[in-house]
Amino acid sequence: MFDVLIIGGGVSGMSCSLILGSAKNKSFVSDKKIGVFTHQKTSSLQEALFNNAYGIPSGKLGSDLLKESTDQLSATHPHIVQIPNEKALKIEGEFPNFTVITNRSNYNTKMIVIGIGAANTFAIEGLMQYVEPHKKSLPEKQRIQLKNNDHKVAEGIYVIGTLAGWRSQLAIAAGSGAAVATDILTLWNHGIQTHAHDSIR
Repeated sequence: MFDVLIIGGGVSGMSCSLILGSAKNKSFVSDKKIGVFTHQKTSSLQEALFNNAYGIPSGKLGSDLLKESTDQLSATHPHIVQIPNEKALKIEGEFPNFTVITNRSNYNTKMIVIGIGAANTFAIEGLMQYVEPHKKSLPEKQRIQLKNNDHKVAEGIYVIGTLAGWRSQLAIAAGSGAAVATDILTLWNHGIQTHAHDSIR
């Protein structure tokens, strides 16, 4: 049983994973099992070129960032389970006992974070009732989002990145993933507001 499964290995999903991973030494996180589906083939980063993203050298390719992010997660937070080459097809159950069904296996989890982009090909069974037109995208692009209140879709289900209704900018997507990670940390910390910072001190 996972405590949280993150569906999506793009900017928002990896940002969420890295923040949760960096909190591993907190007493209320040390026993938590965290997993991330790192399927990245349809990520919008595959064709991206960055010249305007804070902290990223100009000319950086999105495809390189995708690989570097999973390598970074493996190196710095090996306790987080990476699940590559699997696509979530269906979600069953309710908080705190969900089942995520993929093209290869089934996974049980207490919470779910979804960050797989805003394409109108979204087709995860069990979530289709939350789909609505994207509020910050041009209508002709036919983007979608999941209905949410501050990233929360339903009890135990969160949405991040463009699928949460944000614009497609790397910094926005990363911040969205980080915001949900700190919401989850706060929940694990019995409602006491918290976050995770690394320091040279």
